Amino acid sequence: MTERIEADWLTGAPARAVTQMLEEAGHQAWFVGGCVRNALLGSPVSDLDLTTDARPERVMELARAAGLKPVPTGIDHGTITVVARGTPIEVTTFRRDVETDGRRATVAFSHDIAEDAARRDFTMNALYADARGHVADPLGTGLGDLAAHRLRFIGEAEERIREDYLRILRFFRFHAWYGDPEGGIDADGLAACAGLAEGIEGLSRERIGAEMIKLMSARDPAPAVASMAMSGVLMRVLPGGASDPLSVLVHVEEEAGLVPDPIRRLALVGGEDVGECLRLSRAQEASLQALRNAMEAGWGPGELGYRLGAVRALDVLALNAALSGREIDPVSRETVEAGAHASMPVKAADLMPDLTGPALGEALREIETRWIASDFTLERGDLLP
Repeated sequence: MTERIEADWLTGAPARAVTQMLEEAGHQAWFVGGCVRNALLGSPVSDLDLTTDARPERVMELARAAGLKPVPTGIDHGTITVVARGTPIEVTTFRRDVETDGRRATVAFSHDIAEDAARRDFTMNALYADARGHVADPLGTGLGDLAAHRLRFIGEAEERIREDYLRILRFFRFHAWYGDPEGGIDADGLAACAGLAEGIEGLSRERIGAEMIKLMSARDPAPAVASMAMSGVLMRVLPGGASDPLSVLVHVEEEAGLVPDPIRRLALVGGEDVGECLRLSRAQEASLQALRNAMEAGWGPGELGYRLGAVRALDVLALNAALSGREIDPVSRETVEAGAHASMPVKAADLMPDLTGPALGEALREIETRWIASDFTLERGDLLP
């Protein structure tokens, strides 16, 4: 099977500068992984990764000679980030694993692209493309699996997982993004993930959280998350988490035209300590807590819009709809928008100097409650004593 990719990034000046730098010095230059996979699928490409037989010190030397900026971001593991016209391109020497402990690997550099391919995680990620777009499939399985949207570990699934236990979570994440939802998840891979799930406990929560955010950003992560629950992986990542309501939420989102949002979904799926379990950022934790607080408060659509703004208020409508097994009511959505644009007509200055301190705050809250209950129809004169 022969394939060729055509992509703007492939013919762009940054990619050409780095590939020419290597090839003119007699070295191989192959784009690899996500950029090749996504180009073949017609999906967006965000990062460019190159692999080469040139050693990292040689890459540094060639980059400087070509007027490019080399940054030794992972030189011990063979990775140099070459910045060409403002675009960072990671250039990594062909490698083979010598020793692994489930979190990091000791590598040896190689001159063999097949050895480099054999150490990667999934067959669809072991695809390479040269500067002219010609695709190489050193293992002979990547192109077929990609065409079938079949996610499989390279070689023995258990061996790949023991090299890096984060691959358990990557297995579910990649299935959500690139797998065939009707074809089901790979049985051998799922069994290996279930059998080695305990290894997740040795990973940092930051790495786990980053993977879960990516998984929950997929168009429909529900089948993958259901498989996580079935295999016992979900309980290790999110104790107390539940996968059942997620498929309903995805349906609600699609019907309402809402874009996938990982925080919205984690508010439904995650347990009580989801923020701590995944080491979410402060902003993510604040958004998650705001959604949960609003759901517990039982605010109506108008008050949701007023207190949270239209975007997060619609998130709460979607969550409540999913929990009740229905879709978002169009009238409620319009009310949310009205609340989001409403502005309290009475200000603190209107009650001063007669009221100050705690009494002022209590009076403002009482006025605000009456104004919200009127569906924002009462005016300043109606609300003042």
